[in-house]
Amino acid sequence: MKFKYIALPLFFCGVFQFGFAQSNSDLLSHYKAYYAQMQKHGDVQGIINAMTHLLVLEPNEARQDTLAALYMNEGKYIQALNILGIQKEDTDSNMAVEVKAVSLKSLNEPARALEHYEVLFQRNPSVGLAYELADLKIQIDDIIGANTNITYGIANSTDEMMKPYYETQTPYQVPIKAGFLYLKAIAKFRENPETNHDAAIVILDEALSLAPEFNLATLAKNAISNQKSALENQ
Repeated sequence: MKFKYIALPLFFCGVFQFGFAQSNSDLLSHYKAYYAQMQKHGDVQGIINAMTHLLVLEPNEARQDTLAALYMNEGKYIQALNILGIQKEDTDSNMAVEVKAVSLKSLNEPARALEHYEVLFQRNPSVGLAYELADLKIQIDDIIGANTNITYGIANSTDEMMKPYYETQTPYQVPIKAGFLYLKAIAKFRENPETNHDAAIVILDEALSLAPEFNLATLAKNAISNQKSALENQ
């Protein structure tokens, strides 16, 4: 008699586990199909929702990184970092490192962003990454480090490489070599803002000779020239 009472709960337990496994599998299939459909529609929020469910149902690193990247691409940097964290991890995928770097830079955390850009550059050096590194190092007053990246960038730039800028109402792009010369000028000025006006302006003129419509370089030249005039008139 006791055997019957024991066997019955075990039977229902087995049925429950089987049903749960079957239900979980069905949900995975559903959200994989939903994800594919949202991709066809170009529905970013739908894609995020589907990936969130897939990550809950069957967690793995690739889905985690993809979800974080989706948030980053939508400008939801805090949500992206909430998924991945901000710490540098040797086991991070390239996608995860890029999400951390871009998100932290976008949240105005240059020092924290810098360590992740350094990892990306160590793994796969490129002119574009050298530009990001130089820009961030200037922001934190690491002028020597910035100049190292600027030298690399100028040496490895080609005429076909372009750099976009967004400070005007209409985005524009210039040869990335001109961009590096702009950074070089800013770094030179930051070395000594009291005496390096002329040296910085000479470099900015070089950048403008490559890209006459380089608005950011023109703004920098005007600001440095005005500061020089103000000092001379004191």
